[in-house]
Amino acid sequence: MSAKQEILRRIAGALADVPQAPEVPRAYRRTSSLNHAATLEMLEDRLLDYKANVYHETAESLPARMAELLGEATRIVAPDGLDRAWLAAREANRTFFESSSEVLPTRELNDTVSAVVTSSTVSCAETGTIFLTGRANEGRRAISLVPDHHVCVVPVDTVVELIPEALARVERTAPITMISGPSATSDIELERVEGVHGPRRLDVILLG
Repeated sequence: MSAKQEILRRIAGALADVPQAPEVPRAYRRTSSLNHAATLEMLEDRLLDYKANVYHETAESLPARMAELLGEATRIVAPDGLDRAWLAAREANRTFFESSSEVLPTRELNDTVSAVVTSSTVSCAETGTIFLTGRANEGRRAISLVPDHHVCVVPVDTVVELIPEALARVERTAPITMISGPSATSDIELERVEGVHGPRRLDVILLG
């Protein structure tokens, strides 16, 4: 018997006589009472409070806004499944698209990438949280955590009010990344410091 098998055997033995766990009461709200306009307004209010930048765009206006936000950046990473039309205005500059056969190491993401562009799965207005789940147009977790600037597109039909509503739209086995504004923490003197654990700048485009 291997050490791993022995550890698992002991764990199974220790848990053998554990009584059935009591059912967890779920008396909290699980369905929103807000209309969609109020939900979007709440999300924007929370994101602005967290020091993110929020823009309202349509499919036609998005490429121009994207070009404006990316500025002079020439090294932009984006997942292979992202809608290329979103970056159409930046084709003259260099853009790096990640795919399963072409992935930047984390060090190179940190040293050479100016910005990252992703879509999103769902957003919770009550907490101002955007969920990424590793879909083709969102990419792996590292690309949204390492670069200093993240431009995230949030389709308005993916915005809900409550966390239970958001989780109902998420695949349970997916690698979930939750984003509530730019990365921020407090130093030993309680001074706000941004960009320590993730992007220093977060631009959110509400698309619809």
